[in-house]
Amino acid sequence: MRIVVADCTVNYAGRLSAHLPRATRLILIKADGSLLIHAEAGAYKPLNWMNAPNHLVEEGDRWFITNGKGEELAIDLHEIHMDTAVELGEDPGLQKDGVELELQRLLSEQPEVIEDGLTLIRREYPTPIGPVDLLCRDASGTTVAIEVKRRGEIDGVEQLTRYLEFLNRDDRLAPVRGIFAAQIVKPQARVLAADRGIDWAEVDYELLRGADTDILRLF
Repeated sequence: MRIVVADCTVNYAGRLSAHLPRATRLILIKADGSLLIHAEAGAYKPLNWMNAPNHLVEEGDRWFITNGKGEELAIDLHEIHMDTAVELGEDPGLQKDGVELELQRLLSEQPEVIEDGLTLIRREYPTPIGPVDLLCRDASGTTVAIEVKRRGEIDGVEQLTRYLEFLNRDDRLAPVRGIFAAQIVKPQARVLAADRGIDWAEVDYELLRGADTDILRLF
């Protein structure tokens, strides 16, 4: 990862135009090529960014970042305070707690609980940035990537969005749509999912556990 702290001006041109006036900002360039621009405030959300794959050209104190969608990010570096590279190594990914792991297992055995007609292709399907929890096929034959959380927050939607970007580059799977599944999906996560074209579903963990029990029942 390359880490740059600099006084910079940023201009974006693409689906719309955006301008960031001169200020001191943090610029991150990750190993996958994605570039993010952060301010001191604003929590984890960057002011502007360019997802991979993209093309970065450095011409002195001006950077041009372009992608295949016709978007362009121009960064003018007025004063560089720090420019360093750090090798982070392979990340094991977010470790799920016991409930999430069990919820994932139960849903892999009963994917139709999430949506009628779903059948499992594989659990923990690998992508270059980590495994998606469930890869399924819907009733129409379309591939469906499902991310499972105990609590459905917006970071889970962001995670699924990144998985979908990589999965849709695989001609064997594309088109791939997403479903965000959790015991509770927070309102902000529902809004973000809708904006990203991702469906969401709330699932009853206790009901799933009951369906999974070994206790004999009369029907």
